[in-house]
Amino acid sequence: LKVIAIDEQLRVIYEDNVHFDKDLPEFKTQGGAYIHSDRLTVTSPVLMWVKALDMILEKMRSSGFNFSQVRALSGAGQQHGSVYWKKGSIQILKNASSKLPLHQSLKGCFSVSNSPIWMDSSTASQCRALEKAVGGAQHLASITGSRAYERFTGNQIAKIYSQNPEVYKQTERISLVSSFAASLFLGTYAPIDYSDGSGMNLLQIWEKAWSKSCLDACAPGLEERLGCPVPSHSVLGPISPYYSQRYGFSPDCKIVAFTGDNPASLAGMRLQEGDIAISLGTSDTLFLWIQEPTPALEGHILCNPVDSQTYMALLCFKNGSLMRERIRDDCASGSWDEFSKALSSTVAGNNGNLGFYFDVMEITPEAVGIHRFNRDNQKVSSFPKEVEIRALIEGQFMAKRIHAEKLGYKVCK
Repeated sequence: LKVIAIDEQLRVIYEDNVHFDKDLPEFKTQGGAYIHSDRLTVTSPVLMWVKALDMILEKMRSSGFNFSQVRALSGAGQQHGSVYWKKGSIQILKNASSKLPLHQSLKGCFSVSNSPIWMDSSTASQCRALEKAVGGAQHLASITGSRAYERFTGNQIAKIYSQNPEVYKQTERISLVSSFAASLFLGTYAPIDYSDGSGMNLLQIWEKAWSKSCLDACAPGLEERLGCPVPSHSVLGPISPYYSQRYGFSPDCKIVAFTGDNPASLAGMRLQEGDIAISLGTSDTLFLWIQEPTPALEGHILCNPVDSQTYMALLCFKNGSLMRERIRDDCASGSWDEFSKALSSTVAGNNGNLGFYFDVMEITPEAVGIHRFNRDNQKVSSFPKEVEIRALIEGQFMAKRIHAEKLGYKVCK
């Protein structure tokens, strides 16, 4: 959990963090999560998140941070995680005693104590059922911006409903991680914002309303448990009195809707129409601002957090830096300098030599293996080292462009 405070010139005046594994060892998480014995189910304890918030605010207070100066606060949470509030919890949240840390007041508030998170992949059967119910994967993408994905919230809710109908019955509200965090500050249930809400397989991205056919396919009575979605920049209301009494926040401090981590990156990098951003990591992520998306079976279309009338596209490529590092080790003695020299020694276009490099099953597209083609479009088993390096880099970036264009991105001339 990270906090950052900025002044009116956007200068950072305070930052800090709480490390779940190290600072909250009693929860016994690894990377802030529990990986279950089936290796598919991945969850995080809800109370760990609440306790982390208590802890970070106490750290700020002990460092002398002046909470009364804070005019507004907002935040971002990992996409796709979900929190299940037990019946009657809203009263406990509204009336939490400022004499107690929040996690003590809320410890009995969750019908599901361990929240499914973005790493979970245990809902394959629910995904198939949802796609079937709405007329196929492409039709689901056309409604919600994405085909059914195992980590997406609608499928996670469907799993909880089918496996534990009693638990679902006891649940009065379902939050995303982002709207859950906003709820803690608001002192009442915060709505889900359009942008994070479009990573659920439940929101009609064009109408900005829940899709009845998707809701019905996942669980009964779901609409009232989700509440009405709102634009991502909505002012939700003043901060809960709990924070004024306990930490000295001004009662006029405004809570702005929280959103998902990917939409927050688009907003934070100040992307505009036609801009494209690429994050080169273990997985490579590409996100862009588009006016007229064409949802496909690969990638995601989300509502734009900055401008509700436009969209952001998101593409994830699993064979990212680990793939580049392996080719660096094989072809450049493990040296990025040698890798760069080899790349510079070859011409753009690689004389027609082209390669697709997937050490593990790729997401976009669903493929695996190393596939090399020479200028005559014949499959070959190997390339010279410098040709291999350029084929890898050009292949990765061409794939990013091609898949972005499929989703509606137009390369500005």
